[in-house]
Amino acid sequence: MWRWAWRAAIGLAVLSGPATAAELTLERVFASPSLSGPTPRALKLSPDGRTATLLKPRPDDRDRYDLWAVDVASGQTRMLVDSTKVGTGAALSETERMNRERQRIANVKGIASYSWAPDSTAVLVPIDGGLWLAKVDGSVRALTTTATTDAQLSPKGRFASFVRDRNAYVIDLTTGRETALSHDGSETIGWGAAEFIAQEELHRFVGTWWSPTDARVAVERVDESGVHVVQRAAIGADGTRVYAQRYPAAGTPNAVVELWLMDPDGSHRVRADLGPNPDIYLARVDWAADGSAVYVQRLSRDQKRRDLLKVDPATGAATTVYTETAATWINLDDDFRALDDGSVILGSERTGFHHLYRLADGKLTPLTGGDWVVAGVAGIDQRSHRLFFAGFADTVLEKHLYAVDYLAPSPRCATDSTDPANCLPPAPTRLTEPGGDHAVVMDKGGTAALITRSTPTQPPQTWLADASGQRLAWIEENRLDATHPYAPYLAAHVAPTFGTIAAADGTPLDYRLFVPPGPGPHPVYFTVYGGPGAQSVARTWVPPAIEFLVHRGWAVFQIDNRGATNRGKAFEDVLYRAMGRTEVADQLAALAWVKRQPWAAADKVVVNGWSYGGYMTLKLLEAAPHAFAAGIAGAPVTRWELYDTAYTERYLGDPAGGAYLPSDALPDAAKIADPLLLIHGMADDNVVFENSTALMAALQHANRPFDLMVYPGATHAAEATLGVHVWQSRLRFMGRIAPTGY
Repeated sequence: MWRWAWRAAIGLAVLSGPATAAELTLERVFASPSLSGPTPRALKLSPDGRTATLLKPRPDDRDRYDLWAVDVASGQTRMLVDSTKVGTGAALSETERMNRERQRIANVKGIASYSWAPDSTAVLVPIDGGLWLAKVDGSVRALTTTATTDAQLSPKGRFASFVRDRNAYVIDLTTGRETALSHDGSETIGWGAAEFIAQEELHRFVGTWWSPTDARVAVERVDESGVHVVQRAAIGADGTRVYAQRYPAAGTPNAVVELWLMDPDGSHRVRADLGPNPDIYLARVDWAADGSAVYVQRLSRDQKRRDLLKVDPATGAATTVYTETAATWINLDDDFRALDDGSVILGSERTGFHHLYRLADGKLTPLTGGDWVVAGVAGIDQRSHRLFFAGFADTVLEKHLYAVDYLAPSPRCATDSTDPANCLPPAPTRLTEPGGDHAVVMDKGGTAALITRSTPTQPPQTWLADASGQRLAWIEENRLDATHPYAPYLAAHVAPTFGTIAAADGTPLDYRLFVPPGPGPHPVYFTVYGGPGAQSVARTWVPPAIEFLVHRGWAVFQIDNRGATNRGKAFEDVLYRAMGRTEVADQLAALAWVKRQPWAAADKVVVNGWSYGGYMTLKLLEAAPHAFAAGIAGAPVTRWELYDTAYTERYLGDPAGGAYLPSDALPDAAKIADPLLLIHGMADDNVVFENSTALMAALQHANRPFDLMVYPGATHAAEATLGVHVWQSRLRFMGRIAPTGY
């Protein structure tokens, strides 16, 4: 499910701006350079820690990225690969286009990803389907210019792997020889790449895993022959293309996934024993530190059981070393780390909050604990046994970098419990300053970090830090000075306020509020996501489109209802087999609060949402006619039976269980009595366009008027690729409720 939440990347206080701000226009909001400044993505440190690399947008094209390198010692910055000078110029394949769609980078042009060679002398760069090896000395050579995807470098740097025509290949970088690891790739059989469900719902984007020694490689094989075929119409400006897409809708068969282990030349292949039941999810795959075993996380179809399997890479034989179960569902994570001493680090929500544990000799020891959530492992320094992670130990509104000693004894274990897994571990050490939200990338040895921070008044800034969190050098200062793209508008910048509102059961719900200067009351843009797996309210920089709206006199309000992430499992579990109930009640409680505020025009509150937020818009209008002045539903789910297996069954179970119809938005469509704007991309393969056509038909049969804006050729990322027009459509519609002069 697409998670539209205000999550800018992650900076410092606003500097003084001009005395009078320029007028912020919608066209400038989406023009180049970005008003948020040069915000890099895909930050990495070379294995030797000497070079930081990042993808940086071009000043004249905010969506085209080049590869840049920063010398850690000197701070010298240079472009390593110019995306306009390297590449074939070929159009993206449908496979690559969909891969980017599922990684939420559909608008990215130029370089979208890259990987470091283990000796730190070169970087593997896929461009336009071809593969290039860029040396740090500036030279670039082509490895292959044919249509490829899913490129990786092996850990020792001798091989590169990729997928072509749904078969897996390996290139020996010493000899240049190309070897096919599979030969039966077809419309229904694929090798070496993650299947649709893994990408879209399990957040696993790779299907090839190299052993640390380069001696063996694990390759996923996907058989989609049993997956139902849907005829998806991609309606474009120049005609309609119909795709026979293998789409596993809820309650229908998934692809059958196997894991094969082989040498780099394809010999000595064995199939990993994933158990007798083929109807499972291959959730995660990792190698032991010495390459002696493959660790597989196997998730049951109902997602209530996760097993950690230890697989012999020579025979494929597997043993179960850890099992976790849940009454509702298990949230997957990327915390697994195999340590040199044979133990492993893993994440679990066994206490009701996501925390980290060390599994050694069959015993599970907690490394973090308390009524707060770990967001993910950042790095591990095994020499000093320090584990670094991002989390919310201080406040759920700010993600910070923390460190713990993973060998430190838990002080309460001896007296409070006989099971080490239930002991209270020492408190972690916070390494970042309060006041903002942080994203962290560390080197392999956990000795240095690239920290990206943003606040409500400072767009993302990135710096190199040592293991104590001390800043060593700027990677991208993005200073809000007179030369910054946002400088002309800085004087009119409105910072949000934060607070809590009590849910019906007393649970505090966090909100973020922007109120325009000047006398009220103001019309209110009540924006919502509401679904699982997302947090919307945080102390981050927000997209300038929000400031544009505030400058037009709209107050902007958003609240995280129960069901949102990062507040513990009980907070999320209210959605289980009951979507469209508790989260709707929480949003309506927030609406009642908003209407009582002196700054709010109670009769001019417009609700807006995209994807699950679009679904929420419909459910809110159905649950409380005339409570909102109007609603804007972007790419909404209207029938959960149309959505995919992993997401929908995780929260609603099997369609035969009876939870779908009460959760759907279609049955009560006739209750919508307020003005509605429906927006959808006509080539959406995530929330397929049929969701909106079904709603249109229901509204028409009920004689309910509505406004419609559809985008030929646009996918679920229509707002990212056609931002100006999407916002123009919203504003014209909202202008009927409260004219803003746009």
